[in-house]
Amino acid sequence: MAERLRGIFTPNLVPYDADGGINEPELRRYVDWLIERGVHGLYPNGSTGEFTRFTPEERQRIVAIIADQTRGRVPILAGAAEANTRETLRACEAYADMGVRAVAIVAPFYYKLSPASVYAYFREIGRNTPIDVTLYNIPMFASPIDVPTVQRLSEECERIVAIKDSSGEIPHMIRMIQAVRPNRPEFSFLTGWDAALMPMLLVGCDGGTNASSGVVPELTRKLYDLTLSGQLDEARHIQYDLVTLFDTMIFQAEFPEGFRAAVNLRGFQMGRGRQPLSEDQLADLSELSRTLQCLLSTHGFTDQPVGGCPVDTPAPSSAAAAASDDVSRITQAVLAELKRRGLA
Repeated sequence: MAERLRGIFTPNLVPYDADGGINEPELRRYVDWLIERGVHGLYPNGSTGEFTRFTPEERQRIVAIIADQTRGRVPILAGAAEANTRETLRACEAYADMGVRAVAIVAPFYYKLSPASVYAYFREIGRNTPIDVTLYNIPMFASPIDVPTVQRLSEECERIVAIKDSSGEIPHMIRMIQAVRPNRPEFSFLTGWDAALMPMLLVGCDGGTNASSGVVPELTRKLYDLTLSGQLDEARHIQYDLVTLFDTMIFQAEFPEGFRAAVNLRGFQMGRGRQPLSEDQLADLSELSRTLQCLLSTHGFTDQPVGGCPVDTPAPSSAAAAASDDVSRITQAVLAELKRRGLA
């Protein structure tokens, strides 16, 4: 039996060259950088990796490059969602041949499907895939995967081994764990919502596919390690800082442009994304880069921008005063519930 998926899997951004193609040398350099900074695995062709903006052939090329550069140092969870079941299974076969550990498949998108149709879709894949499958629940973009569907698929399809949930809903994660773990103790639960990584780990998640780890892999890995070792006060401070950075990247620019801007600041040439931006958006992105540079400089990841940072730039651990209150309440509620159930 293959080892359970666990830890921080980085959703890989893809650098572009001057013509808008895949910048292979820079992608290879980025892969090495992430692995050297402690991420547990890589996750190409996810939402952060803009999988819908590439052709099927480009998606396979991205995974091939990453698999070749990784050389087995960390496992790869490759996004394999295509427009229909047949093409998705072809992608599964291709990634199996590349030595990928597992694939992640989003529920059908564009058409809003019933739970029965979502179940039938994944059952067809689960019964025919040559590679382990991670369900990908992202209800903001695709048909949701409800708890009964996850439970049923986990019991009927041995190849379905995990779920990545990007809803950010802690009760939903708890319900899935309670429904699945009794019969599939090796089933893995990953969170895709960075702002709740610590509380998700506390309720039983095995790790996350967190876009922030593509920008600050050092912080995300440290948060994971501290939480699992029970050093909760220190972990909480890092979670606060991560919320501030995450909110800035995701809410102040078209996704994932904020993340691309931040990776530029870490020393990579990400190029111009394929989604056209207006002149106003480009100006806003330039201003956002300055804000991100100030945030990253507080941790020593960058120098301050020319002219310095505003005096009210948040400092580490006090960075998310508003967000920290929310995370603290969630954390305390989770710990209280675990103690009530005799689990902590």
